[in-house]
Amino acid sequence: MTSVFIDGAAGTTGLDIRERLAGRTDLSVVTLDEARRKDPAARAEALNDADFVILCLPDEAAKEAVALIASDRPRVIDASSAHRVAPGWTYGFPELEPDGAERIASARRVSNPGCYPTGFLALVRPLVRAGLLPVDWPVTVNAVSGYSGGGKAMIAEYEDQATPPALRAYALDLAHKHVPEMTVHAGLTHPPLFAPAVAALRQGMLVEVPLNLGALSSRPTVAAVRDVLAQAYEGQPLVAVADDGPGGVAIEEHAGTDRLTLRVRGNDVTGQVRLIATLDNLGKGAGGAAVQNLNIMAGLDPLAGLVS
Repeated sequence: MTSVFIDGAAGTTGLDIRERLAGRTDLSVVTLDEARRKDPAARAEALNDADFVILCLPDEAAKEAVALIASDRPRVIDASSAHRVAPGWTYGFPELEPDGAERIASARRVSNPGCYPTGFLALVRPLVRAGLLPVDWPVTVNAVSGYSGGGKAMIAEYEDQATPPALRAYALDLAHKHVPEMTVHAGLTHPPLFAPAVAALRQGMLVEVPLNLGALSSRPTVAAVRDVLAQAYEGQPLVAVADDGPGGVAIEEHAGTDRLTLRVRGNDVTGQVRLIATLDNLGKGAGGAAVQNLNIMAGLDPLAGLVS
């Protein structure tokens, strides 16, 4: 039976992945008790003996874990941001490129996407690939996440307060660690202006990219933008391009699921459009994506363990 070792299984993402794999009969999860988990020799042995290793660690610790792998046996999925633009690593967003799932299926090293980049790239990459959005366009992305995206420390910070802040903007120095990932995998030549915020809800995410279509040389219509996205994700079970009415979009729309929904809302008279993605920061934005990549790499049902 295929074995999986989750290094960092006590963290937020690690716990989520472990719960998703707990009832699986097609995989066996290697676990270390508290004492052995902190024993470098025991940890190194687990890293080298498993068929698959999922790293749920801070960036530097993830790099150290990879350095401990001397065996050719394990294939690695890194849920940190340490290797998302690193040479030799395959980007683990199967729906993003036409051959994305095939690349992941044959990869030895897969880097799980970040939660914010998942929404951003899903909206922007197809437009860049189609030539509708120039690679040097000054893209702006506004995004709000549930506080669980900050891990155990932020969860405690919000849940231990009687009245936590309803919305808190952060990364005001415009140097968020997700920006290189967004730039490279979107195919942009300039980093997007990324404006993230945290909301006082545990799970959920809303990512928005506003565009002035009238400023683009091709002057596309709102329908043309929607058609590009619809064609890019046609037949994908977890990614949908909604065509519902003009009402509001809730950040918690997909909390507790592994779905990703994209919307194109705009006005052809003003030549403006709002591209909106909703997902669960712990689902398609973290643990769900890691399990999906594991399934693809192991040749199993891609949706096993996911909530679609």
